[in-house]
Amino acid sequence: MPEGDSVYRLRERLDAATRGARVVEGELRSGHAAGLSLAGRTIVAYDTHGKHLLTRFDDLSTLHTHLRMQGRWTITRAGRALPSAERGKARVRLRLADGREIWGLDLPVVELVATARERDVVGYLGPDPLREDWDAAEAIRRLSARPDRPFVAALRDQTRIAGLGNLWVNELAFLRGIHPFAPIGSTDLHALVTLAARCLRTSATVPGMYQVTTGDRRRGSSHWVAGRAGRPCLRCGTRVRVREEVANDPEQRRTWWCPRCQPSPSGSDAGEAG
Repeated sequence: MPEGDSVYRLRERLDAATRGARVVEGELRSGHAAGLSLAGRTIVAYDTHGKHLLTRFDDLSTLHTHLRMQGRWTITRAGRALPSAERGKARVRLRLADGREIWGLDLPVVELVATARERDVVGYLGPDPLREDWDAAEAIRRLSARPDRPFVAALRDQTRIAGLGNLWVNELAFLRGIHPFAPIGSTDLHALVTLAARCLRTSATVPGMYQVTTGDRRRGSSHWVAGRAGRPCLRCGTRVRVREEVANDPEQRRTWWCPRCQPSPSGSDAGEAG
C-alpha cells in the first residue's frame, strides 16, 4: 500500500509536470460526480495529507483522491494513447492544452469538493510530518489517548498520525526495539514521533533514500524486518517472524519482527516464519 512518502513523491512529480496547465477536456469517471466535465479548469496546486492527494483548480474546487492498494497516476505524452488494457481502469482523465493527458487509474476514492471544504474529506486525519502544519505534540497526545493499544494498530490509525503505512509501522517498531503487539504506551512516544517524522521526511525528500530504513540501498538489505520473514535479522541473525493477520485489521496486513531485538513483554512470542 502506498504510504505518505509515496504520495508526497507523487505530488512532487505531478506538480513539476502539470502545475499551471489548463484542462481542455476530461472528466471524472467514478464517485458521486462521475461524468462531470473538468474542462476549462487550470491546475493551480497539489497538496497531500497522509495518503490523500488534493489537486486544486483555479475555480476553487479540489479533486480529492486516494490510491489505497491499487491506484496510480500516469501522464501520456501528446499523441500517445493510453494502452487499451488500462483505459477501463481510468477513473480520472485530464487532457491538457499541450496534448498530454493525466490519467488516474483504479482510484478507489474520487470526489470533487470546494477547496474551502477540504477539511470535510481530510479533517479527521492526524498530524502529518510531511506538512507545514505538522504538530508533533498533537500526534503524541493522540497516541497517548489509548496507551494500551497495540503498537502496530496505534501507528496504522491515520487519525493519530497520518502517513505511516504497514512498512513504516513495522520498521519503526524494530528501530524502537518494541514488540509490534506491545502497548503503544510502553515506548517513549516523544522519541517515537521524532523518529517517525525524520524517517518519513528522509524517504520523501532525499534522492535514493525512498523507504530505505537500514541506510543500505542494496536489494534485500534496505529493510530491517519488513518482507524478511524467515530470514536472519540484519542486526542479530535471529530468524524474523511474521504474523499474517492483525486483530481488527480489515486489510489483514502482515506484521514482521525480530523476537530477539523486539522481545515480547509477556515472554512468549508466538508467530509464523514464512
